[in-house]
Amino acid sequence: MRVFFTVCILLLTLTSQTPQSEQPQPGSEFCNGIRNHAFQAGEVLKYRVNYGVAGIHLTSGGEASFTTTLEKFQGKDVYHLVGEGKTNSFYDKFFKVRDKYESYIDTATLQPYKFLRDVNEGGYKTYENVSFIKAAHTAVTNTGVYTVPDCIQDVLSAIFYARNINFSQHKVDDKIPFDMFLDRQVYHLYVRYLGKETIRTSYGKFRTIKFKPLLVKGTMFEGGEKMTVWVSDDPNHIAVRIESPITVGKVSVDMSYYHNLRYPLSSLIDL
Repeated sequence: MRVFFTVCILLLTLTSQTPQSEQPQPGSEFCNGIRNHAFQAGEVLKYRVNYGVAGIHLTSGGEASFTTTLEKFQGKDVYHLVGEGKTNSFYDKFFKVRDKYESYIDTATLQPYKFLRDVNEGGYKTYENVSFIKAAHTAVTNTGVYTVPDCIQDVLSAIFYARNINFSQHKVDDKIPFDMFLDRQVYHLYVRYLGKETIRTSYGKFRTIKFKPLLVKGTMFEGGEKMTVWVSDDPNHIAVRIESPITVGKVSVDMSYYHNLRYPLSSLIDL
């Protein structure tokens, strides 16, 4: 990714290439039988992004937000997911980020129909418009047509899809694979389950589920299992903290605001 869940954004960076011999096999829990039980229309999540550059302590560097609405797309009921991230005016001098991601996903299968990406990260700019044609197993972009697997995610839909993983069915160190289409390529990725942990963030103290996603090397993030994600150990499975090294230092992302969660945030122990 790049920045933004990615939040700015790390949440958007659930991605980095690995050698073919290390890639997990396609197919997974991320396709068959997965249904949404973690989020609902009207949900809003906001995050504070803190950067540490060249030995400087972590300081507030930007913010990210995720919103979910219920809409119609080509006559179908869809969740319209929007993720936006930006650096603040001070960090704009070092690495300016203005990112917007959008995904339209089926309410029943959580598979994406359309994905939009408008990115400006440190001078790297790109715009991507992707339509997923399920019957033809293709992704139609503004640069061409590409073959994709039956079960495919974009970088934003993958975040919401991942919230519906049933971690109770997995053992510590299990790799949970999924396929993602990004930058005109299909990546075979995974998240590695690390167990449960109680942590304190800038928002409060949480019981969490901990895992590491495989990242796609980008303009800001290194490849491999460098990022660590903690999600709330309750049915919402919202990310409450993300940490990762970046090319110019390190970044830490904490949830700062939530609205209209599907369930009470029962993992929050105290503020």
